[in-house]
Amino acid sequence: MERRLTRIPFFVLLMAMGSAAMLLPAVHALVREDWLTSRTFLYGTILGLMLSLLIGLATANYRPASVPRSQLSALLAAFTVLPVIFAIPFHEALGTTSFLNAWFEMVSSFTTTGATVYDNVVRLNDSLHLWRALVGWLGGLLIWVTAVSILAPMNLGGFEVRSSALPNEGGARLSQITRVADPSERLVRYAARLLPIYTALTGLLWLGLVAAGDRPFVAFCHAMSTLATSGISPVGGLRYSNSGLLGEMLILIFSVFALSRLTFARNMFGDHGGRLMRDPELRMGLALVLIVPGLLFARHFFGAVEDRAEADLPEALSALWGAVFTVSSFLTTAGFESRYWLGAAEWSGLETPGLVLVGLALIGGGVATTAGGVKLMRVYALWMHGKRELERLVHPNSVGGDGIEARRIRREGAFISWIFFMLFALSVTAVMLALSLAGVQFEVAMTLTVAALSTTGPLAEMGAQYPISYAGIPGMAKAILAAAMVLGRLETLAIIALLNPSSWRS
Repeated sequence: MERRLTRIPFFVLLMAMGSAAMLLPAVHALVREDWLTSRTFLYGTILGLMLSLLIGLATANYRPASVPRSQLSALLAAFTVLPVIFAIPFHEALGTTSFLNAWFEMVSSFTTTGATVYDNVVRLNDSLHLWRALVGWLGGLLIWVTAVSILAPMNLGGFEVRSSALPNEGGARLSQITRVADPSERLVRYAARLLPIYTALTGLLWLGLVAAGDRPFVAFCHAMSTLATSGISPVGGLRYSNSGLLGEMLILIFSVFALSRLTFARNMFGDHGGRLMRDPELRMGLALVLIVPGLLFARHFFGAVEDRAEADLPEALSALWGAVFTVSSFLTTAGFESRYWLGAAEWSGLETPGLVLVGLALIGGGVATTAGGVKLMRVYALWMHGKRELERLVHPNSVGGDGIEARRIRREGAFISWIFFMLFALSVTAVMLALSLAGVQFEVAMTLTVAALSTTGPLAEMGAQYPISYAGIPGMAKAILAAAMVLGRLETLAIIALLNPSSWRS
């Protein structure tokens, strides 16, 4: 069975899996006696599987001339073509929306961005909310699997920081692809190892949220959105859930899987023997989660709110917790807002506390996780490089230690990280310019651009001075943001590697 699956192109497998996933909302709607929604998703499953079967039969003997380019092309097609397939039953079941909005919603969900054009959650029934959360969960699983099977061998997606090879050169150096193999072979192998872990973590969080007081359906959606860092909620956010403080604590604990790949796949990326607490990404992420809320909390005591009476201890603790949870959620690009965040914002005395969240979303989570952003590893490389340069100013004859890998991160890793930062800045400029030409105001364009490229959709509501509605932007701007979400999910280096003429050669 496994050998037969490896003969099917990567994209066809993803199409079949996505079509089969439509059965879940179909069964859910059937239980709710929503016959239209159930019938629509059932038809979507049948049509999707038939189309996958026909394409699979037509391409069963296909062998790509360039394996790396075929892999990246299939991944790009997954984030651009599959949302069209996902949007068809969503559009037909809802019936009161345009196909552009449905497609935008699916692109947002599948890239784990979580931006929604449906501000009123009541407009969508529970089955449609389930489909949004499930598509986001599948997108997170795809990132887990492709990070180890595609991006890591090619030294992309943040792996170029620790590798001595240049981006897109790893395919010729690593033992994983010393022979020309079908891209689906690694997909099947690593999916079989990561799917049980991903599913088990989601199930554990779901049970925990149910025990904390959430309805099973709401808990299931929030559990999937936490592991996928999509921030999708069927009730409009955690403030409307019944799990309260305990539920936020559980979500915070499971957010650690978006900070470091060592938390779930220690032996898959060449990190043999690596200790979790010595992982630079995890240490930097925990430092940010502690330092940023601490500064927001301490600002209250240094004259930020001079005319306000001293608060009592419960109010102070709730403000501190609201800052800790929201900061960690936006750092992992999930975008969940704590029910105590408003108190934390008032406590800090900042006029625009959302700018802090914008900066955290830009940093993002760990390499090979579901989090977006520029990644903690790249920030760590630049930090170590700057620290080393300052040491050389004080001690010009000093020698950098910590081993060959640490020296590589400080030199080649810092160089390639700086290049990525420049490419990311150019991407921000280009998207903002395109949005401005589409009729979006400058301030709104800046917030929406960061939200899309960092795959943190809820940033539009909290990052600006006033909440921004995706439903109110022009249709052309939605298409631009959808492209920016795909760019932010795949990263600029992967797109450049795909467009590299050397990868076109047989």
